[in-house]
Amino acid sequence: MYGYYFDPTYFLLVIGMLLSLAASARVKSTFAIYSRVRSASGLTGAEAARRILHMAGITDVTVVPISGSLTDHYDPRNKRLALSQDVYERTSVAAIGVAAHECGHAIQDATNYVPLNLRSAIVPVANIGSTLSWPLFLAGLIFSIRPLLTLGIILFTFAVLFQLVTLPVEFNASSRALKMLGSSGMLGTDEVKGAKKVLTAAALTYVAALAASILQLLRLIILAGGRDRD
Repeated sequence: MYGYYFDPTYFLLVIGMLLSLAASARVKSTFAIYSRVRSASGLTGAEAARRILHMAGITDVTVVPISGSLTDHYDPRNKRLALSQDVYERTSVAAIGVAAHECGHAIQDATNYVPLNLRSAIVPVANIGSTLSWPLFLAGLIFSIRPLLTLGIILFTFAVLFQLVTLPVEFNASSRALKMLGSSGMLGTDEVKGAKKVLTAAALTYVAALAASILQLLRLIILAGGRDRD
């Protein structure tokens, strides 16, 4: 039986953490590079976002500033597009790229993009799964209660499913953003390439998160299997 405080499956956890750290470091370094490249249009992230929303015929979304770095997001419930301090008032290629990406989510929402709706529907269950899966699993492991082990694995599977559905949502938002930036002339050809590098690096953080979640799920299954053998 594996010990409660150390077992070989910790290596799966370490691999997942390393992947996430590497992806996070890459997006930060890439964003920093293109944050120093001023766009020829001179548009700020907020101005670019409002222009893209207008081009898409979206009039009910508010663009607002938010504190923090790389905290940009679109809130479909409140129709609010929040841009971080490094994006809202900055005129860099990175700022415009990130702002356009968030607009991509707003356009997905306006056009009822199926993966986005599916992700929104999964959120409550995924949150419950992330919160309760490990406590239930550990209780089942410690007290040898098989139903709790199974329930913990099932709940965590929903968290993994959320990460999986997130990938097409993020890649599609970036694809929409890059097309609009290029066709509208807000960024030149070379600038679009820079924005693409920023958005690709950001997308890799979601790929790493999915990989880490899958490794974590595999760890739960292995631990549960070890308990059965005991």
